[in-house]
Amino acid sequence: MTRLRTGGVRAAVGAVLALALTGALAGCSSTGGKRAEDARKAAEAQGRAAVDTPRWTVAMVTHSGDGDTFWDIVQKGAKQAAAKDNINFLYAHSDEAQQQAQLIDSYVSKGVDGLIVTLAKPDAMKAAVEKAVKAGIPVITVNSGAAQSKAYGALTHIGQDETVAGEAVGEELDKRGKKKALCVLHEQGNIGHEQRCAGTKKTFGGELVNLYVDGTNMPDVKASIEAKLQSDKDVDAVVTLGAPFADAAVQAAKSAGSKAEVDTFDLNAKVAGALQAGTLGFAVDQQPYLQGYEAVDLLWLYRYNADVLGGGRPVLTGPQIITKDDAAALVDYAERGTR
Repeated sequence: MTRLRTGGVRAAVGAVLALALTGALAGCSSTGGKRAEDARKAAEAQGRAAVDTPRWTVAMVTHSGDGDTFWDIVQKGAKQAAAKDNINFLYAHSDEAQQQAQLIDSYVSKGVDGLIVTLAKPDAMKAAVEKAVKAGIPVITVNSGAAQSKAYGALTHIGQDETVAGEAVGEELDKRGKKKALCVLHEQGNIGHEQRCAGTKKTFGGELVNLYVDGTNMPDVKASIEAKLQSDKDVDAVVTLGAPFADAAVQAAKSAGSKAEVDTFDLNAKVAGALQAGTLGFAVDQQPYLQGYEAVDLLWLYRYNADVLGGGRPVLTGPQIITKDDAAALVDYAERGTR
């Protein structure tokens, strides 16, 4: 009899709960989705996770030097995705390939749950990335190294095709009637930089000259560009390969008395303002915020659901040519550090 009574009570309670749940669902069917979305947005705004998955640790190791605003934007995207996905995000960088590889090795030794790496100098990164993959750590490459990513065992690559981006620049220079352009490479040995200039040369109807500078020394960058413009008055366009170097090129042209148009790869708040002001001709945006955000998000998806995006091919975030007409719509985003 005791069992019958207990079972009857449980059945009655279950029926009441089921009825209450049905009523609750019926009462909020029209607003439940909105409430859930509002709750998610509020959680993100307060830095709280929007998921209840385990707190995995994801590390990013890039080839960035100190003070490169491009990587600040990448990190911002990564950190916002990490907050949403309940990820503990770690970041380290070095513009020395050997040190970058050592940083990757250190995170492998710590047993992180996922790695995001750049392959600006892919040969130097190969062993470290393969070691991570062998240890069972999923790897996503971003920004550079699309051609080597799959071969090294990475899940996918997120970024722009640097050759295609360069080709877009060559086409834009032709549209603007340019005849001789200077392509300023600020990091020797960076395969992505070489691809950008080579792509530009491929589609540009005029003459393209490569100029190698020391990107860790901005006064040297300015002096090198200024000297080249003073010695070659035929140069009517200067293309820098990173947003922080665009302003140095503008100053160099002014000091050299050159009327060469300055254009640049990558976007930040200063570049957006210069586009609006007309001191820069155009910028090539590869959306670094997306590179950081999607890399973290895709590692979360892989850990949670074994999802892989791209089907073995790179997930492209650019290129997009940004001109004065486009800059106004992006200034606010650039100032908050997401474009």
